[in-house]
Amino acid sequence: MADLAWTAPTGPERPRFMASLLQTLVMALVLAVVLLAASLAGSSPALAAVDVAKQVLIGADYSGQDLRGATFNLTNLRDADLSGANLQGASLFGAKLQDADLSDTNLREATLDSAVFNGTDLSNAVLEDAFAFNTRFENVTIDGADFTNVPLRGDARKVLCAAARGTNPITGRDTRETLGCS
Repeated sequence: MADLAWTAPTGPERPRFMASLLQTLVMALVLAVVLLAASLAGSSPALAAVDVAKQVLIGADYSGQDLRGATFNLTNLRDADLSGANLQGASLFGAKLQDADLSDTNLREATLDSAVFNGTDLSNAVLEDAFAFNTRFENVTIDGADFTNVPLRGDARKVLCAAARGTNPITGRDTRETLGCS
């Protein structure tokens, strides 16, 4: 019967083995600390951002979800519920958001260029530093929305200023002021 006992290498191979063993133990310890910190914070670590580009998600429910950095490029989100979602840094390039609910949504630093907001509810949304230069806004509700540092075309700004009212409950900024309405 063969001897099944394992022994660590000796001689010239021992230092390399010990360094590899130490590196493996340190990596395991770091992973354990990260997982412990995430569980104590009440969340699990995000493995990857959501990518649902070019999908048809009519009526989808993403309310209250953490969608930081998600990709919704060219996605049909008509009648979708994204209320209270964290879409910071997300890309909604060319997304169709007709009659979608984006109230109380964090859209800071999001890419909204070429998106279609028609009948969309953006009440109390924070769009600070979002990119929306070629975005279409029609019949939108923007009560309390914050458009600080959002580049907009003149025609879009005019439409938004006509509907602008209220103060954002998160930033404390007046919607009309963040749009630069006169």
